[in-house]
Amino acid sequence: MSVSGPCAICNSASVEYTCNRCGQLVCEDHYDESTGYCVECAAELGQTENIPESGEMPDGVDTYEF
Repeated sequence: MSVSGPCAICNSASVEYTCNRCGQLVCEDHYDESTGYCVECAAELGQTENIPESGEMPDGVDTYEF
């Protein structure tokens, strides 16, 4: 089964992954393959080492601070 549409976080990229925790459809930039979580779930669980720096995110994406 294939999914398509905008990323639930940045709303601009095509989705490639589904978060194993919350089920959001997210792009590669907002998915952590090592945990299987989106960046929002990874942040909630304190697993932020793989979240991209704000300079690496596409334009228009909010910056997450923890």
